[in-house]
Amino acid sequence: MIFEDLPTTPRSEELIDKAFSRAARAGRAKSGIEAQQSMLLTASNVLSDNLENVVTTWPDFDLVDPFYYELADAIVDVDELRKSLSEVGWASRKTKEIGREYQSRLRTDADTARKHRKQAFARLASVVEEVEEDLLRIGDARDQLKTLPDIDPDEPAIVVAGYPNVGKSTFVNRVTNARHETATYPFTTKGIGVGHLTRDHIRYQLVDTPGLLDRPPEERNEIEAQAASALTHLADCVLVFIDASGECGYPLDAQLALYDEIESRFDVPVLSVCNKADRSRDVEADYYVSVTEGEGVEELLEAAVDAIGYEPELPFEG
Repeated sequence: MIFEDLPTTPRSEELIDKAFSRAARAGRAKSGIEAQQSMLLTASNVLSDNLENVVTTWPDFDLVDPFYYELADAIVDVDELRKSLSEVGWASRKTKEIGREYQSRLRTDADTARKHRKQAFARLASVVEEVEEDLLRIGDARDQLKTLPDIDPDEPAIVVAGYPNVGKSTFVNRVTNARHETATYPFTTKGIGVGHLTRDHIRYQLVDTPGLLDRPPEERNEIEAQAASALTHLADCVLVFIDASGECGYPLDAQLALYDEIESRFDVPVLSVCNKADRSRDVEADYYVSVTEGEGVEELLEAAVDAIGYEPELPFEG
């Protein structure tokens, strides 16, 4: 996952302490003007390099998959994050510039060199302190985004939707050949289930979406709505589970209205699935299954795979 390995973002005070302590050690190894020059070069390089590293470890959002872009934007406001990354990039260049500017002023006597080096240190600290809020914003964004579910936008994905208690999670758990993984989006307490299955050497992701596609749009908050929108970039097929028996606690009309909303939102095959068909089939649906009894499950999976029609890219031949 593209945000998983982002390093911890340092605070401005941490950066300044780190740069000046290393500079002090560098200065002790020399004397006179050379000591002042070494201290300035070390402090400038430490600050510039660490600030640059804050920026370069982030992916280029112009190249980020739309699925992850929309999720990130829902959580942290990508435009504000990019502004902060730009400000920190400026600070990196500025600290390098100050180092070069003052090096030429240190070619006098030792006392004057020490005076200019102290001036340079004050300016370096001021630049880093100026981007303290940006560093905090970047650090907060990193902490939130690294918890996103590990979903691969390049792998075919089957999104499982429908009201609570209609059997979505039971289905995902039953058909995936790996342990069902649950991750929590930063804006909801409900886990997003991700499972995997393999057909004809192709791995498919099954994404269970509680909190996002389990109720009407008007009941979702703004962030949840944007996260639901992000799923439109991920899904290659959507299975909308419906419980005609009513045991889920939601009226059939409401479930069908949710199906209509999902079908209109996604530009991929959307299949209606009557689950608990051993108890009731009192609804028109594309497929009838009973996940708990194992009835119709394999047929549903084959239908989803066929609807996706995924063909892996093959190496160029001839």
